[in-house]
Amino acid sequence: RSFNPAVGFRNSLIISIGSTALAVYFSSLTAYALVAYDWKLRQPFFSFIMCVMMIPAQVTTIGFYQMVYKIGMTNHLSMLILPAIASPTMVFFMRQYLQPTLSMEIVQSARIDGAKEFMIFNRIVLPIMKPAIATQAIFCFVGSWNNLFMPSMILATDAKKTLPLFVQMLRSDQFKTDYGVLYIGIAVTILPIFIVYFILSKYIVAGVALGGVKE
Repeated sequence: RSFNPAVGFRNSLIISIGSTALAVYFSSLTAYALVAYDWKLRQPFFSFIMCVMMIPAQVTTIGFYQMVYKIGMTNHLSMLILPAIASPTMVFFMRQYLQPTLSMEIVQSARIDGAKEFMIFNRIVLPIMKPAIATQAIFCFVGSWNNLFMPSMILATDAKKTLPLFVQMLRSDQFKTDYGVLYIGIAVTILPIFIVYFILSKYIVAGVALGGVKE
């Protein structure tokens, strides 16, 4: 049985980019709803998010796999992308960033001018949150790219496996240990992380600096 590293690279890229985009956008949207709107269950909802943050991911792994198996979605890349919509830790970070940063006067002015709510969020709020978005995007991309546990459970065929799984296969008894190929695989695995970091790293400094003086 052979495994194509290019296929693994493509699968890892699809999963990492997809999960990062979903996590960043929907977490920002949820944080905006918690900050900009005054609704009855806002505080209980935020308390629920805080409680979910305290639950280790390993606790829900068996239940998640059983659900995926029952709906017949094993060996689908989407099952490693769609769960990123619910990211309580990122929601908490985005809310803490947005609270001292967002000016409700700007939002009210946009509403008076006739802007719809999603247009306000996409055109005004997201640019304001750019440092926080870039910072969380780096962490989310790295975590998704290096994820070995969940793909090893969900993905069964070689055509669906990710690059970290390929590196793991190189170290198993299935292949003769060729350290040259192994090190090349590790280097290729690390390369996209460096690229994403160097592209977005300038926003980390901006986000940390703003967080340090927000009080």
